[in-house]
Amino acid sequence: MAKETKDYSKYFDFSDAKVLSEDEFGKKIRIKGREIHIISEPNHRQSKKRRKEDVQVLYENAVPEELQGIGAGKHYIVYTFGCQMNEHDSETIKGMLEMMGYTATEDRKEADIILLNTCAIRENAEDKVFGELGHLKHLKTGKPDMLLGVCGCMSQEEGVVNRIMQKHGFVDMIFGTHNIHRLPMLIKEALFSKEMVVEVWSKEGDIIENLPKKREGLRAWVNIMYGCDKFCTYCIVPFTRGKERSRRPEDVIAEVRDLARQGFKEVTLLGQNVNAYGKDFDDIRYTFADLMDDIRKIDIPRVRFTTSHPRDFDDHLVEVLGKGGNLVEHIHLPVQSGNNEILKIMGRKYTREIYLELVRKLKETVPGLVLTTDIIVGFPGETEEQFEDTLSLVREVGFDSAYTFIYSPREGTPAAVMEDNVSMEVKSERLQRLNRTIEEYSRKSHENLRGQIVEVLVEGESKNNASILAGRTRTSKLVHFEGSKELIGSFVNVKITDAMTWYIKGEVVDVPQAEAAITQ
Repeated sequence: MAKETKDYSKYFDFSDAKVLSEDEFGKKIRIKGREIHIISEPNHRQSKKRRKEDVQVLYENAVPEELQGIGAGKHYIVYTFGCQMNEHDSETIKGMLEMMGYTATEDRKEADIILLNTCAIRENAEDKVFGELGHLKHLKTGKPDMLLGVCGCMSQEEGVVNRIMQKHGFVDMIFGTHNIHRLPMLIKEALFSKEMVVEVWSKEGDIIENLPKKREGLRAWVNIMYGCDKFCTYCIVPFTRGKERSRRPEDVIAEVRDLARQGFKEVTLLGQNVNAYGKDFDDIRYTFADLMDDIRKIDIPRVRFTTSHPRDFDDHLVEVLGKGGNLVEHIHLPVQSGNNEILKIMGRKYTREIYLELVRKLKETVPGLVLTTDIIVGFPGETEEQFEDTLSLVREVGFDSAYTFIYSPREGTPAAVMEDNVSMEVKSERLQRLNRTIEEYSRKSHENLRGQIVEVLVEGESKNNASILAGRTRTSKLVHFEGSKELIGSFVNVKITDAMTWYIKGEVVDVPQAEAAITQ
């Protein structure tokens, strides 16, 4: 049975709310006994607009000196939902919290501040967050001085913010993706006023440099741009993240150089639509291909990027990726569907033929290339024949893996008003067939590696067996092998002995780098 569509209208009834005051600093209201300071709130109509104002690049001190000790002796937890962009935002949030004196903990009972950094891409992500809030309500009741905040993409949605104000009055802070840098001031406001503080900007965000980050592990994410202008009909991101705006190349390059000095082994360049980088510059001509070509010269072993859009993948970028070096042979290239009619309704603005021609160029130019993708099944109106086109494209490309999703409407997107006329049973059955096809090609790819020697960055112990180490190849394949814990953080040569569907097994071999027949 199809899932019932959520009725958000009930969260917009503020007839029981009393306005206490209103001035240039926002308004204060009371709902069900809870006082709320709304500094600014999400506005879907505003977030739809693409403004002409220049995006400012600000180099400011994120944590004022007077707030740098406010968290001394206190603990924090940040729970992250969603994509790598959210993970990277959480690194910034943790960096600011630690600059304020807070210390990380995993014990909820010890935490003085808990933040949920949320995702708005799919409905189940939203359900998880509200489920988590339900659990945290009991903790908050027993520890009323603890601060509880909701931030990220969900906070940019009117229906979500209104639902929290109406039904989850125990939340202390709501802030959006454009004003993460305002966190120290919002914490101060929530701590001293004891009110719920809501600050969500629907205007396009500026680019804030010099924000502290708490990075862990061997791999680092580097935001090179924000927002998306593609407006695919199923996607809420252009409304939650704003218009495309690129960081200045000198700032990105300086950050990557600094990460190299710190000893990071791998960098992933991030953007909602990463290969649109530089298209918004009006004073210089500098594209994503130029940036990759410059970063190629920095002494860091591996450089990746995600997520790219086929429409912005030009020949210059293909040429630069063919130079290899620290630019890895793995590209995540979302296709979403293999049928032209569905691609058109999705607003993807390329055809199956254009996508396959791009794949041909990439495979021709980048030796040993591994491609992964995103695919949605059961989009409104998708017929069996159209779904078969997706399966045939998967076979033609031979993706090594894919993120596969059942279509679910997101409030505020054009697709949400389309008739969702593919039954859940059909969607589920198509997803299973798609996943079986992907698994078949993933297994084949791994079988082809049997007996070969691959370069592996050792990341740690296997989650299921402490005596087994786990690491990734240049093409992001997961490898399990026996070895000393002293190898963690280094590169090793591993001979592949066995192929599973989602990972490969091997044994460490001591082969001089110059002689090793390193692949993938």
